[in-house]
Amino acid sequence: MSIRPKAIADLEWIQKDNSESFRWLTHDFPCAISRWNYHPEHEIHLIRESHGRTFVGDYIGEFGPGYLTIVGPNIPHNWVPTLRPGQVYRDRDVVLQFNQDTLHGASAFLPEISELEPFLETTRRGLEFYGETAFRGAFLMEEIGKTRGYRRLLIFLDLLKLLAFSHEARSLTSVDYAPNVDQDSAHIVHTVMDYILSNLSKVRMSEAAKLAFMSSSTFSRFFLKNTGQNFVSFVHKVRISHACQLLANSTDSITDVCFACGYSNISNFNRHFLQEKHMIPSVYRRISDGKFVEGVARSLDEISEIPSSRERYKRTS
Repeated sequence: MSIRPKAIADLEWIQKDNSESFRWLTHDFPCAISRWNYHPEHEIHLIRESHGRTFVGDYIGEFGPGYLTIVGPNIPHNWVPTLRPGQVYRDRDVVLQFNQDTLHGASAFLPEISELEPFLETTRRGLEFYGETAFRGAFLMEEIGKTRGYRRLLIFLDLLKLLAFSHEARSLTSVDYAPNVDQDSAHIVHTVMDYILSNLSKVRMSEAAKLAFMSSSTFSRFFLKNTGQNFVSFVHKVRISHACQLLANSTDSITDVCFACGYSNISNFNRHFLQEKHMIPSVYRRISDGKFVEGVARSLDEISEIPSSRERYKRTS
C-alpha cells in the first residue's frame, strides 16, 4: 500500500442547496465520502444498519443500528463496519450538516434560537445519544428526508431542541483533544487507520511509518499530534473495540477472540480489556445481553436481528 495524496480529499467541502439552511443526504458504505474526514460544519449522523467501530477525534467506540451522534466543526470522524468481501450497505448513513453561523445569524431576528448556542459549544467534543433520545432523534432524521420547505425547517429545529435538552448523551473526545485540520496530515492518518484495521493481528509501527514515508520516531510524534494518542495506545483501543464486536456477536471462545485481535496471550488480552472496558472479557460477554451503548440498541447479540432504522421508523410513522 502507498499514499496517493490526491486519492482521498479528507477535507470535505459541503455544498448545500441555496434554498435550504442545511444539507440532508444518505449514502452507502463503502463510498467515496465514507472516510476519516472533517469539515467546518456541524454534522448529525444516523447509522441505519450495520455495526462496527466509531472513530471521532481521539475516541474509539462501537456502534449498532440506530446509533445517533453529533460531531462539531473540524472534528475528524468515521464509522467503520465489519464487511464481508464485496459487501455494501445501501443508504446506511443519514447525514445532516449545518453551519453554526446560519443559526447565529438567525438569532438576531429570532432570539429564541440563541438558546441552542450552549449546546452547540458542547458538540465540539462530539456527542452520542442513547435511549429515547436516540430513537426519537432517528425518527426526526428520517422525517426531514421526506419533507421540503417550511415543514422541513421546523422538523430540523425540533431535532436540535430534542438533542440540546436531552440528558441521554455523553461526550466522546477527551477534554484536551485539539484537532489538527491539516488536510495532508488527515490523509496520512486515514491511510494508517486503514492499515491498522486491515492488519489487526500483525500491526507494526515500523510498517505504518513506511506508509507515511517517515522514520519511526518522526511518525510517532506525528501520530500523537494528529490523533491525540500514541500509536501503541491507539492500536490497543482498536483491538479491544474489535474484541467487543466478536464477544457480543459471535460464539468464538475468548481465547480465539484474543488471538483474532492480535494478542499473543490471554493474560495480556485480559489486562488491556480491563483497562479499556473496566471489566474482563467473560463479564463483558455475559452482560452483552443487556443494552448496547446504554440503549441505542436492546442487545449486542440482537443487533443483526434488529430491523434497520428505516423499517422501524416506518412502523411508527
